Amino acid sequence: MEPEILRWLVKEMGDCLWATARAMPSIPLPPESYEAGRNQYYSTKILKVMLKEVPEDALKLLGITDKDICIPILTYVFGEAQLGGTVAVVSLARLRQEHYGMAPDRPLLLERLRKESLHELGHTFGLIHCPSRDCVMYLSNTVIDVDSKGRSFCRACQMAVESQTGVGRDE
Repeated sequence: MEPEILRWLVKEMGDCLWATARAMPSIPLPPESYEAGRNQYYSTKILKVMLKEVPEDALKLLGITDKDICIPILTYVFGEAQLGGTVAVVSLARLRQEHYGMAPDRPLLLERLRKESLHELGHTFGLIHCPSRDCVMYLSNTVIDVDSKGRSFCRACQMAVESQTGVGRDE
């Protein structure tokens, strides 16, 4: 991942979650997560390896990969997280315009990365998909869904995260 994007994402997630966020050295994708027949990586296997890498002082760990990821029952996923757990992973592969045969669009990529990172971290805080299209926790089956949903938690989802962390905007 480009260091500039990583620095930007660390700041965004820290600001969104009212917490200290930091980058860690990258870790290789586990070879056993690669599914040659699909030319993709199983995200659940990535999460299992990430669990072994969580620093003792970390509340959550978010991994970002350029590789296309999937789970057995879906053709692809933008990310996966442990519901109410510690780790989440997001793939840049299908968030990039180039994947769809279009010219690169860095601002759009960053916006998509922000939304999907916050979405997957929301799952680690126990949030499920939200029915509000204005909420970042709204389900995204396609990149069009990612683009059309909100970029922040709705009030109910925000309150649920605050109850998990004890930290909110007003503190």
